[in-house]
This record gives sequence, C-alpha cells and structure tokens, in this order.
Amino acid sequence: MPEDQGRPKHNPWVIAVTVTLATIMEVLDTSIANVAVPHIAGGLGATQDQATWVITSYLVSNAVVLPAAAYFSSIVGRKRFYMSCVALFGISSILCGLAPSLPLLLFFRVLQGIGGGGLAPSEQAILADTFPPEKRGQAFAVYGLAVVTAPVLGPTLGGWIVDNYDWRWIFFINVPVALISLFLTSRLVEDPPHVTEEVEKVKKEGFRMDKLGFGFVALAFGCLEVILDKGQEDDWLNSDFIRFFLLLTVIGFVGMITWELYIARKGEKPIIDLHLFGNRTFAIAFMMMLLVGFALYGANIAMPQILQQLMGYTAGGAGEALSTGGLATILMMPLVGFLMGKVDPRKLVVCGYLLMGFGLFYVAQIYLGVSFAWVAKARFIQSLGLAFLFVPISTLAYVGTRPEQSNDVSGTTNLARNVGGSIGTSFVTTFAARWGQTHQAYLARHVNAGNVAWVGRLNALTQQSKGVLSSTADAQHRAMAQFYQQSLSAQASILAYKDITHFFAIAMFVMAPLALLMTRPPKGTAAAAH
Repeated sequence: MPEDQGRPKHNPWVIAVTVTLATIMEVLDTSIANVAVPHIAGGLGATQDQATWVITSYLVSNAVVLPAAAYFSSIVGRKRFYMSCVALFGISSILCGLAPSLPLLLFFRVLQGIGGGGLAPSEQAILADTFPPEKRGQAFAVYGLAVVTAPVLGPTLGGWIVDNYDWRWIFFINVPVALISLFLTSRLVEDPPHVTEEVEKVKKEGFRMDKLGFGFVALAFGCLEVILDKGQEDDWLNSDFIRFFLLLTVIGFVGMITWELYIARKGEKPIIDLHLFGNRTFAIAFMMMLLVGFALYGANIAMPQILQQLMGYTAGGAGEALSTGGLATILMMPLVGFLMGKVDPRKLVVCGYLLMGFGLFYVAQIYLGVSFAWVAKARFIQSLGLAFLFVPISTLAYVGTRPEQSNDVSGTTNLARNVGGSIGTSFVTTFAARWGQTHQAYLARHVNAGNVAWVGRLNALTQQSKGVLSSTADAQHRAMAQFYQQSLSAQASILAYKDITHFFAIAMFVMAPLALLMTRPPKGTAAAAH
C-alpha cells in the first residue's frame, strides 16, 4: 500500500485534537468518581462499601470491551464504532447523573464503561492511520498528554465538584464534551481503505460472532478487575469471594488463549490477535505499558491520600500541590514528540525509566513536615519521565505490524495500561495497609518510659488535655489517644508510603534495559508501523 494512500482529507492535527477530546473525557472517568464515593453513598442511602461498586462496575465493563474493540471496529467500521461509543458514553453519563438508586447507578456505570472501553483503542488506531510514520510520535504526544494528565486531574476535579456542587455533576460534565466530539468526528474522521475493505469483506461473507471467545475475554478480564478492586477489602485469598473469582479468572484466561489460537488457525478472526505477542517488540511494549499504568495510577492514588489524610490538606489544596505533575507533562510532551523522529525511540524509553526512577527516589524522601513547595517540586520531578515513556512505547508497539492490525495493537496496549493501573492501585492499597502495620508495630515497641522524646510529647499533650478534662487520668488517656493518631499511626503510614515509592523506583530501573531488546525502527521515522 503506498505510504500516502488513505491519508485524511482534513488537517491531521485537527483530527488529533478531536479524538483527544473524548480521551480526556473517558480517562477522567476512571478516577474522578473515587473522591465522590462517600457523597454517592450518602445521597443514595447506601453504605460506603456498597458505593465502591460504582468504581468497580466501570472498571470491569471497561476491561471487557478494551481487548474486543478492534474486533467490533473491523465489523461495523472504526468511525461508526467510535461514534457509537462516544454516544453511549454521553447518554449513560446523563443516566448516571439522574440515577435515583444505587442499583440503577451501577447498571448505568456498566453502560458507561462499555462506551469508554471502545474509545481509547479506536482513538489510537485513528492517529496511527492519520499520520505518516515520521510524524506519528508527535501525534501520540498530543494523545499522551490527555492520557497521562487526566488521571492526575481526575481526583482533584472530582473533589472540587463534590465540595462545591452535587456529586451528580461529575457525570453531567461529560455531556457537552461528548456532543462536541460527535459533531467533529462526523465531519472530520474517515475510515482508511484497509478498514473499509475489511468491513466490506464481512458484509459479503457474512458475520459470525466469536461468542465463545468474547465470553472467555469477559470472564478473564472482568473477574480480574473484581479481584484487583476488592482484594484488599476482602483480605485476598482468605476470602471465599476472592478465591471464587480467582478460579473464574484462571478458567477465563486458559479458555481465551486456547480458543483464540484455535480460531486463528482456522483462518477466522479472533477477538484478540494473540499472534501479536510473537512480535518481540510488541510483547516488550505491552509489558512496559503495563508498568507505566502500574506506576502512574499507583502514584496518583497514594500521594493525594498522604496529603489529605496525614497532612491536613483539603481536596483543593492537594490538587494545587500535585498540579505541577501535569505541568511537567505538558512541558515535556512536545519535546518528546519532536525528538521521536530524530532519536532512537528505544533510547528515549531508557531515559524515561531512569528519569522516573530518580524522580521516585526523590519523592521517597517525604516526611510529615514537608512544605507545600517541596510537594509541588517532588511531583514535578516525578512526572518528568512519563512523556519519555508513553509516546515512544505507544509508537514502538506498531513496529513490524500490518495496517490491518492497528486496531488490535491499540486495543491491547490500552488494555495493558488499564490493567497495570488497576494492579498499581491494588498494590498501593494493600501494601500501604500491611507495611503500615509492620512499621506501627516496630514504632510501638520503642514507645516506653525510657524514650525521652515520647515522654516529652506525651506530657505536652496531657497538659493540653487538662484544660478540657478535670481528671489527670482522663487527660493522660486522651493524650495517649492523640499521640497514637497524630504521631504513631501517621508516621507508620508515611514510612509505608516511602517503602512503596522505593519499590516503584526499583521497578523503573529494572525495566529500563529491556527497551534495548526492541527492534530499532528505520532511522528518521517515529515508528515504522506499516
């Protein structure tokens, strides 16, 4: 196929901005509802544990659709599938905002997750086919700007909305974005020839849905998301609920791999093209994108909790302190897009992992008394490497693939990022609790009458309590409770967070050399996908 065949009639940068609109909308929704869970529970008369299914239901349906997006795009056409997903996302957002009960809200969140799951793979594939290889890195820089900054802004925006308005507005704000996206997409985006040919082929030969394959995909990734989201809450394998879902996950993955390879050997189109993993560069890109999601979402959930729960920041204050991470990404993305056509992308990936590793080691110096300026600086440094990872990895994933595999590549790499994000969030939640308990037990062993610092702090708190309580014994009990909450528990939590951050940093350094095992794209191209 000639290199310029199928290029769009309209300005490709306008198309890039168009698809990025929906990206921001969808990625925001993976995190914006987190801070609204207590408000949703109160507004709908549910417990907070029940309301957390608002998050889980979205993640499960999103994970099920992500790997299957390429399959459905090839059947109905990429543009039609993409616009259907935007429309479903917008309509379900309205329904979520109007939901009168928790069960209905969960149902509408499932619909929203289905719509959102089809967006990212379609958007990335549109960009890959809209831009020639030498400009693809710059296009992914625009797209990556939304993907990397939206999870950072989500909790902050959600906190501001629930503090100043009703929680239902976290869903209503999606509607105008969806309408604008639909209008622009209908006018600007076109399916490339290889997509049109595939759709015509399906029409002529008839469509046979790989129902069993889709069932295995839904079972595997849906149950995996439930485990990751509810594991710590239910004490992992000590829970019959988690063990049951783990069994279903294993059955789903074994069945999916066996059946999809069988379907491919028969010459039929599988839900997921597992032969992509035979391409070494793609397989490494998949693992690296998994780690990007792991570190990005893990860090994004940990730092706001530290600031708000241990340092007394409001949601707005925490958002302001952490907003420098988005600033770092905004500054670095254009630079990375420019370098993609001039520097070996593999070297940029190595640079990105090293920057992330050193940045995380800097963040690990945190303590309870750090200033607002230190937090802002640490967040900025931590985020510098993200642009050097997302853009090169996204483009390297296409090296050695065929044009008709664009949808499969984008769907699978986006799945890696989302699953990595769920793993990272689950990792932080679990080990913050468990390592925190370990540190707390260690600190408690050193709280005794021979510890001068502890005795001085306890005496000061006792004197403060005497102004409220007449009994010295009551004042001492209150002082002990205050010391436990303000000092012991908080210090244990911050130590656990430092351990987690060190782990993330080491993981970055370990992954860096793997980039050199990927196939080097031809000189002067961002990624020779086709």
